[in-house]
Amino acid sequence: MTKFDAKRAKSLQPKEHIAFDDFPGLRLEATKTRRTWTYRFKSPVDGNMRQVKLGSWPAMPLPAAVAEWEAQRSARDAGADPALAKREARNGVLGADARTSLLPDSYLVKHVVADYLAGHVEHNASASVLRNTRYALGEPILPIIDMTPESITRQIAFKLLEGLRDRPTYANRIKGELAAAWDYGLDAGRIKENTPNWWRQIMRGKLRSKGRTRNGERVTEKRILSDREIAAVVPWLPVLGEDVSDVSQMYLWTGQRGNEIVAMRGDELTEEADGLWWTIPKSKTKNKRVERATAHRVPLFGRAEKIIRRRWAKYGAGYLFPYTAPKTGRRAAKDRKHITQASIGQIIARCQPYWEGNNPITTEPPIPVTGWTPHDLRRTARTMIGSMGCVNDIGEEIIGHVKPGVVGIYNLYEYDSEKREWLTKLAGRLESLVAV
Repeated sequence: MTKFDAKRAKSLQPKEHIAFDDFPGLRLEATKTRRTWTYRFKSPVDGNMRQVKLGSWPAMPLPAAVAEWEAQRSARDAGADPALAKREARNGVLGADARTSLLPDSYLVKHVVADYLAGHVEHNASASVLRNTRYALGEPILPIIDMTPESITRQIAFKLLEGLRDRPTYANRIKGELAAAWDYGLDAGRIKENTPNWWRQIMRGKLRSKGRTRNGERVTEKRILSDREIAAVVPWLPVLGEDVSDVSQMYLWTGQRGNEIVAMRGDELTEEADGLWWTIPKSKTKNKRVERATAHRVPLFGRAEKIIRRRWAKYGAGYLFPYTAPKTGRRAAKDRKHITQASIGQIIARCQPYWEGNNPITTEPPIPVTGWTPHDLRRTARTMIGSMGCVNDIGEEIIGHVKPGVVGIYNLYEYDSEKREWLTKLAGRLESLVAV
């Protein structure tokens, strides 16, 4: 088979697979619940047939699977056994057979990256992080992929990052991933022990974001909306549709993060003696990897409560901001369960008069306040409760920041009553502004 057929992939029965003539050894295999990309090959170490998992479909589309297949096949052609390398990475050791197969002159940067992705990232990252990491370690590092790690000098590493200086955040991501890949290769004994990890040493602190670009100029200030701007923006929001309007108002009335709002589910809501509460699971918060972090409880008042009760009645226990595939000819994201924070931000950005991208949005009436993003609404809510007298500890609890240092270890109080008090005051203040 040379052409990928999504319909056939969906209909695969357990233990069936699809092979691809153009990519020898690449398969899409089916179990009762999953479709998995694998690379089946003859080991250059002992001549046995083995296979290695590349990723899951549809989270990993065919082009990404082919890219990973190419990396693993290159490692195999260089004398390595990707399956053995992956197994030994899990066990934390490098076997004698694999050690002799990874000769210094044949173990290249592309093999370092492939082993890092297969042995570490794939087991510890979400599908979206894995996808972004593959992208960062793809085209940008093409100038060095066929070099040995030992031949990468400080000058070569600097030149690669210097070429990405106009995109400092992106360059910093690539620098960090290469540094981690080098550490992984050194720990596994596949890179010579004395090889310097230049990615950890060069351009430290010099790849900082310069802010957003607006009308060709960098914007670095932290924006909050004034009372007058809030009074103008909130009544205008419905012209952008129910989803954008509801999410934007949830930012203002709760002060929560956009990713947490759009992923809200009905089964995260509870009717309690003092009103409606939304409990955000730790796994959905920005703090999910912080050991002392916990689930974040948010009381809902005013418009926030009305919005959520309406959606709860409509969607039940599932996602309250579900994703609906477009009716146009555009390809739908079939694995998407809810709308995204980015889509809300994109719609609002396209309404701005300085939008320079494709498909600007013209509304009637036009956007009444310019130069703001959805995240500025979260910052506005936090600033507003501070201006009303809310002490810092309570304000930080309301917006879901983890208590710093030893305070977070010893102070386990959850501030539920204080959250109710100040979000009630915030709702009253916002309603008074919008009613003017």
